[in-house]
Amino acid sequence: MRRLILNRRGPLHPAWRPSLALAPFRPLQVPIVVLCAIVLVLPALADAQTRGGHIEGFGGTTFGTTTNAPTFGGSIAIPIGDHVQIIGEGGRLTDIKADLLDDVLDFSSVDVGMSAWYGEGGIRFIGSRYSSVRPYVEATAGAARLNPTVGIDGWLGAITNTGLGFLSRTEPLVGAGGGVLIQGGPVLVDVGYRYKRIMTSDGLSSAFSLGNNGFDINQVRVGVGVRF
Repeated sequence: MRRLILNRRGPLHPAWRPSLALAPFRPLQVPIVVLCAIVLVLPALADAQTRGGHIEGFGGTTFGTTTNAPTFGGSIAIPIGDHVQIIGEGGRLTDIKADLLDDVLDFSSVDVGMSAWYGEGGIRFIGSRYSSVRPYVEATAGAARLNPTVGIDGWLGAITNTGLGFLSRTEPLVGAGGGVLIQGGPVLVDVGYRYKRIMTSDGLSSAFSLGNNGFDINQVRVGVGVRF
């Protein structure tokens, strides 16, 4: 039995009140909570579906006026709009000597080559980030470090290549290319073609390019990347 206290200004009333923990549940609270959750989650979901940049690794081969040789590297693309990206790329061209020179050397026991590490940056025009298939074209500029090598085994080869290391040169590079990105969720596949010209005029590079005063490099490649 509850104890009653006399109220001087009115009738008797209970001396205690229900606690807040026992307050009645209001059905309106459910849609309010759900609405708040949707408002908080929607921006993250929208951002995940409209990623415009990516980072990738790629591999491929050179062909054409230079010998067929593997190439590999990595790149990053940062969007500055739905159809424009700033790109940066670095990689290795394992052998870029003239294809005819490579054919001649096949008849000898000596193997010589000209490899290059390179870095470049540029601009890319690309299809909308909202599409799963995004064709693109790009133009780049940078520099390449040319390294002549001789394929001789043993100590003689080690000494020869050490000496050739002093003939390494850094030369300007320009490039262009195109391809298509195929994307789904956070992953993409990049299939493309690149043309690069390493501009050089020294005697050694002229010998490796057979007097071309530079290296014209054609490259086909496939990359796999992650969108951000």
